[in-house]
Amino acid sequence: MNKIEFYNDLGKLIKVLPPKVARQLQDRQMDDLIELVFDLGRLPEIRHADGTIEYLGKELVEEEDIGYITHQIEDFTSDNRSGIPGTLHRISAIRNRKGKIIGLTCRIGRVVTGTIFCIKDLVLKGKSILFLGGPGVGKTTKLREIARLIADDLKKRVVVIDTSNEIAGDGDVPHPGIGLARRMQVPSPEKQKDVMIEAVENHTPQVIIVDEIGTEEEAMASRTIAERGVMLIATAHGNTLENLIKNPTLSDLVGGVNSVTLSDDEARRRSTQKTVLEREKKPTFDIVIEIKDRETLVVYPDVAEAVDCILREWPVKTEIRKVDQNAPTPIKEETISTKQEPASDDSLKFSFNAKQYIKDVKDFRKIYIYAINRTIVDKAIERLNLNAEVTRNIDEADIVIAHKSFSKGGAKILDTAKDYRLPIYYVKSNSMPQVQKALKEALNIKSDDSMSITTDFMDDTELALNEVKTAIEKLGPDVEYIELKPQNQHIRKLQHELVDQHNLKSESIGVGQDRHLKILNFKNKNVG
Repeated sequence: MNKIEFYNDLGKLIKVLPPKVARQLQDRQMDDLIELVFDLGRLPEIRHADGTIEYLGKELVEEEDIGYITHQIEDFTSDNRSGIPGTLHRISAIRNRKGKIIGLTCRIGRVVTGTIFCIKDLVLKGKSILFLGGPGVGKTTKLREIARLIADDLKKRVVVIDTSNEIAGDGDVPHPGIGLARRMQVPSPEKQKDVMIEAVENHTPQVIIVDEIGTEEEAMASRTIAERGVMLIATAHGNTLENLIKNPTLSDLVGGVNSVTLSDDEARRRSTQKTVLEREKKPTFDIVIEIKDRETLVVYPDVAEAVDCILREWPVKTEIRKVDQNAPTPIKEETISTKQEPASDDSLKFSFNAKQYIKDVKDFRKIYIYAINRTIVDKAIERLNLNAEVTRNIDEADIVIAHKSFSKGGAKILDTAKDYRLPIYYVKSNSMPQVQKALKEALNIKSDDSMSITTDFMDDTELALNEVKTAIEKLGPDVEYIELKPQNQHIRKLQHELVDQHNLKSESIGVGQDRHLKILNFKNKNVG
């Protein structure tokens, strides 16, 4: 059974703190302690993993308190970081404009074992792995445990590139948390790329581990290392694979992106525009793992395939792994769509049938609707048996279906759709026949006379927009304004936009359920 265990050296950290602060910490529960914060003129803070903050005592931090701490630790490096030799604790300084230290952040370092059990099978494959995730989700912790696993259990030559001494701690002797792995310190952050190459050229590693790849030069160094046959385990700036693809500085880590112009025949075959984005080269990393939180990991077992799918706007096949200390085997779930509920799978083997995958998901479409009844669209999708769904996010959409009242422009969301180069299909009314017709046109579905179609009808949105059109037609020289029927906020917004398209002005008046539009007539001399 996998067991998650924590090891820390809090006693060594407490020894460098002012006595009045150390006394306050003696009887406190600190298993979930993340940081201690000392800012001049403020109460000392304890920050916990759940986001809560406690204050220590009632005495404000003084210059003598900050001086007491800085006097007992190593000198700060150019990135304003220091530490306590033999520990994983990191102390970072905040300076004023004259360079004087006026604040300290003491980040608690711990050795945590058992966090990589759910991805151990991936590590054992010997492929290069890239971790993505926000601050505080455990990226460095996993690197430390992987270093120990590969060096101690697999008996491989491992070199840790420790830029800020976060992985193996401060001091010249590496923390035992990395096991038998060797550690190379980096004099300053801008030298990380040089130390990475130096490690490969001088120390014959089988595995390189590096935290926070953040520059184009470091990305190039990573590719050089991978091309020399060295297994690379690293983290990078970014929360998701899709964000990394869009990052021009780091996209090379996953193969890079290149704009390609297709022939007319090829564009028609793919059902795409002539200019498309394609992966430029083989990815540096074979596997990408998104760390969503401390218990949930999203795995892309084939980065090349995942990047290709993302660029072609196909759903991506992923594995969702759970960290569970009570599970005798890793928990793994597979999904081919971010909107699908993952299907449970206890197997550790990842099987992939490319032809079947393409058949299953390549025609999947996400539809953004505007001024269209969601219920009608959902029923039309079901009736036509389409591999599609409605999305609320325009940046996820493949197509847009909107009411024809907005075809002449004026709606910001439709302008956004055009910026995304999304095809827009218009319907004359909120009716099943109209929506089905638009879906058939958008998805290249041949007509089926046998398919039952409901009779046309108008919903509240359609009636409200028609009321606007009728009112505008009635605005003559002698009419100052026309008030419409009360509507909810969403419908009033659509009415306002339709009025704007006719170069008129409107305002919402009334309160509660009586709130409604008032259309002003600027042609009347008494208005404006």
